[in-house]
Amino acid sequence: MNKFNRAEIIDDRFLRFVREWGPRLFPAGLQSPGHWKNERGLAGLDLDEEVHAGGGMTRRDALEIFESQIMARHLDLVARILRARNASFYTIGSAGHEGNAVVGRLLRHTDPAFLHYRSGAFMMERARKLPEIDPIYDTILSQAASAEDPIAGGRHKVWGSKSLWVLPQTSTIASHLPKAVGTAIAFGRAKKLGQELAIPRDSVVVASFGDASTNHSTALGALNAAGWTAYQSLPVPILMVCEDNGIGISVRTPKGYLEHRYSRFAGMTYYRADGTDIVDTFEVAQRAIDHCRRSRTPVFLHLKVVRMLGHAGTDFEFDYRTMDEIEATEDHDPLLKSARFLLEAGLLTSEEILGRYETIRARCLAAADRAVTRPRLQTAAEVIGPLAPYSPEAVQEEAVRTDWADRRIQVFGGEDALPEKTAPKHLAATINQALYDLLTKYPQTVIFGEDVARKGGVYHVTAGLEKTFRPGRIFNTLLDEQSILGLAQGFGYVGLLPIAEIQYLAYFHNACDQIRGEACSMQFFSQDQFRNPMVVRIASLGYQKGFGGHFHNDNSTTALRDIPGLVIACPSRGDDAAAMLRTCLAMAKHDGRVAAFLEPIALYMTKDLYEDKDGGWQFPYPAIDSYVAPGSGRVYHEDRNDLAIITYGNGVYFSLRVARRLAEEGVQARVFDLRWLAPMDIAGIARHVEACGRALVVDEGRRSGGASEAIITAIVEHARPGIAIRRVVGEDTYIPLGPAANEVLPSEEQILRAARLLVDRVGTRA
Repeated sequence: MNKFNRAEIIDDRFLRFVREWGPRLFPAGLQSPGHWKNERGLAGLDLDEEVHAGGGMTRRDALEIFESQIMARHLDLVARILRARNASFYTIGSAGHEGNAVVGRLLRHTDPAFLHYRSGAFMMERARKLPEIDPIYDTILSQAASAEDPIAGGRHKVWGSKSLWVLPQTSTIASHLPKAVGTAIAFGRAKKLGQELAIPRDSVVVASFGDASTNHSTALGALNAAGWTAYQSLPVPILMVCEDNGIGISVRTPKGYLEHRYSRFAGMTYYRADGTDIVDTFEVAQRAIDHCRRSRTPVFLHLKVVRMLGHAGTDFEFDYRTMDEIEATEDHDPLLKSARFLLEAGLLTSEEILGRYETIRARCLAAADRAVTRPRLQTAAEVIGPLAPYSPEAVQEEAVRTDWADRRIQVFGGEDALPEKTAPKHLAATINQALYDLLTKYPQTVIFGEDVARKGGVYHVTAGLEKTFRPGRIFNTLLDEQSILGLAQGFGYVGLLPIAEIQYLAYFHNACDQIRGEACSMQFFSQDQFRNPMVVRIASLGYQKGFGGHFHNDNSTTALRDIPGLVIACPSRGDDAAAMLRTCLAMAKHDGRVAAFLEPIALYMTKDLYEDKDGGWQFPYPAIDSYVAPGSGRVYHEDRNDLAIITYGNGVYFSLRVARRLAEEGVQARVFDLRWLAPMDIAGIARHVEACGRALVVDEGRRSGGASEAIITAIVEHARPGIAIRRVVGEDTYIPLGPAANEVLPSEEQILRAARLLVDRVGTRA
């Protein structure tokens, strides 16, 4: 046998161990008491009797857990067989971690689960709770990238099931932990708001992860958020299961570090068990789960396991581990320990174990033969299908419905105080009014972030909301953007409509993967079976007159525009902002969408447009039955046909001022405000540049990767040939402190010069 084929070796070793089992294998000094009728098997046994008095685990538990462990092991073996035939595309397995079947046994199938990729045995055991599910076939469909895979439809190998409340994760660095914590916190918040849950009120969340992942900032942030919240006596019923195999790919975890670190973690209770021993794991995990469910506090369950078969099928362990180390690891094979326990306890004979083992092997191979013949995704449309659902008519109907109008009168303090009956206001004040409206319209809406409650946010956009709607719906978070976005995801899972605030666009980049890798991928990897609707308000962009430098003047929208499925709104004026917020909430509620709402800081308090005190940048509040369709722009001076200026955000304000100066020179320029950076109004861009024959793109983003590249591409691909194009953009740099910021951002004078050059080069129209 090839010494490098460890899959064959551990398979053969298990078979030899069971075949050679005999009384001589009892540990030294161990007798065979009456209840251990060696080789007796199941005949005459009460399966509901505890294996050890007071231990909690019954004989039925032990037998079915062992069966789930065997299923997980054979799925690992089959994955390698199929990979050799190029019929499977995923070989990260669960070998050595099969003790997590015990956790699957002890939890309910309605306890939301966010699972580590080595959770095969957990899934096998949880699926036992719903007999109509065939977890073996479903898993192999996923490994084979079949379109019939019931969770991801061939888009990835993930553990997931709608009916089993297993939310699919593709995380390898514990980036699923913030949303797991958010879900646990959301239970209590939903109860406080009277929101009905689809699961029992005393449910707990389980999140599993590896020891190496605990070093990642995402994991540390999530663990801290759980402890920070629980320390304040707020409910956080989450079971953190760390499956510690001592190594992350090839990097070893310092011995004793995790126990030292988490046994004294504030706000969290620590339990430790031998994850290769189902008896010890059962007793400890049962206590841990009971404590979590009863106390509604975080629990850290530390399972000491081993990793067999390397990190994945492509991992050649001999590059960084000796043969002695590999064999010593395989000595702790949990299947060997479970088999030995069942044999010693007289629950199964050698022949019965071998029979079950080979029966499950045959079942897996038969499932593989079926699964590899099933269809795979064939077209881009099939792949993209569940990514970003959009129901235009339903979203519009939701956005403009007015059956809540009577409640507004009470909230605003009388009909005459309704926002549409007050004087025109600037952007920040109008967004504030819109948030009042949305909190009134949607009782399930919550607003949270740093400083949003009593202070009202850094720019007072949320001022007064906490006083009116109480802390249950408006609350401050800890200073951690990953946790804020994790909360938003978790709240969405339980039926709330979260509006999260990130104080500055630069701070979003600290936590971008919570949107890119987690929130926006959920519908994609679950075929729209799970949703995490949310709106993320972000104070954004530059032009703060040099205040605060880069971290308060960030013009980088590229990281957002690169996220598949993300809606990106960027209003430049108050009435648009209010209507666009309605649209974003309607899309979140009806289609489960994730939206980033970029609010130009420099325009928050701007009142005037052309002259001091002209009030030209204050607008009336839009009627509550109006909205702005996603991907639709706004045009100014549509009757002007010499030049089309395509822009957004602060660029709209500057471009309108430039258009006035151009008009004084006899050049007629229209300004097209995109309003949405995703989806972008491609048809509107093409229509306006074709009408003028010239296009000036004003993008306060950077020269490389900014929105201007997408706008110009849209012109080239969708407008008629021959359009003259120029652009004014920000430089490829961070924004500095002080007046120097003006040197790297587009200015009104730059826009004017570019417009003149474009018109002079082509000639004005007659």
